[in-house]
Amino acid sequence: MRIRKTKSVLSLRVSDLERHPVWQFVNEDEGDETAVRPVNRLPVSSLMNKIVGTQVQLAEGSSVWAIIGNLDNENARMNEHFVVLSIERKGKWFQFERYFDLRYRDHGPKALARFLRLPVDKVFPISYDLRKYAKGEANALAGTVLKKPRVRLTRAELTALAVR
Repeated sequence: MRIRKTKSVLSLRVSDLERHPVWQFVNEDEGDETAVRPVNRLPVSSLMNKIVGTQVQLAEGSSVWAIIGNLDNENARMNEHFVVLSIERKGKWFQFERYFDLRYRDHGPKALARFLRLPVDKVFPISYDLRKYAKGEANALAGTVLKKPRVRLTRAELTALAVR
């Protein structure tokens, strides 16, 4: 029997991501919803229930470490609204929230810019490229996180897009 090492996604460090860029959420009996294990075979065919640790590029050109989740390999439109992004700075992580999230005011674009100690226009758009980690549509795997989406969807439109 092979034992798989798991970690809490909240405890991942850049050194973990350098060794294993893709991590999969695991269902453990203890009910830890944050437990992840490294994925060794890359590229993966799906990013469902997975996160990717990689460097992303800020608008001003510098690269920072990020954890990207909730990314659809095939649907760039869905990613524009639902991709999850955490940015690292000096060993601390900042969870960026989207316009429809409850914590948007404290974790939206202005708060991320403050965390990075940069003006908002130097942070956004944030570019990512996950094509070496996953198979799928190039425009879905390589994209941008915008300060605000090109089109802001209603709750009903967001729900319809999510259940597609």
